[in-house]
Amino acid sequence: MDILQKIQEQYIQEFSNNVPLDEFLFNILVTALLVALLRLYYIHFGGAISNRRKFSNNFLPLALGTLLIIMIVKSSIALSLGLVGALSIVRYRAAIKDPEELTYLFIAIGLGLAGGANQPILAIVAFSLIILLLYTGKLLSGKGASRQEGRLFINITTDVDDLGRITQILSNRLPYVELKRLDTLDKGLDLSFLCKANSLEDISLLKSDITQLSEATRLSIIDQPELIL
Repeated sequence: MDILQKIQEQYIQEFSNNVPLDEFLFNILVTALLVALLRLYYIHFGGAISNRRKFSNNFLPLALGTLLIIMIVKSSIALSLGLVGALSIVRYRAAIKDPEELTYLFIAIGLGLAGGANQPILAIVAFSLIILLLYTGKLLSGKGASRQEGRLFINITTDVDDLGRITQILSNRLPYVELKRLDTLDKGLDLSFLCKANSLEDISLLKSDITQLSEATRLSIIDQPELIL
């Protein structure tokens, strides 16, 4: 009983004095809600070709982890200096394939910082403006509309150097073609496209046309229902 009483007096009371429990819970709830909305927006309106649903699962633990760190160190200069030293030896090896992914990670970190600094109103206002501006930019660029069927990610590796010929083959068979990546090889090209197909017959005809480019040509077609075209 003495141990429990000591814990209550020394730690719980100290926590309540430094960070009021009601503010702590409110900041966590607000941060979690905003991150959930950020995740939904990224899934439906993001432009990355990776699995956005899987990638966006990192937003919540990243934001809440940031919130926890800021709450711990904001009342202690010694802890903040120790955090700088600790983070200097941490190295992340995760490959960020699209700058957009890094942008959304920074937004999630920003929400965590605002929550940890006890600025929930600032987080709500800033997040609302950011999402509004991002959505407005999508509408102005003409990429806000989503097509619900036949969205594909197509990769072509070939020893043919004629980009115009390959693009023309795709355009003849598919209603929507957008070049996303081009890599030059020792002999040939490695191309990635976002496309839309109206039917399996279009894909079958495309396969025949692409394989006729050369014997070394390789075609990969991946169904991507979450792509925004």
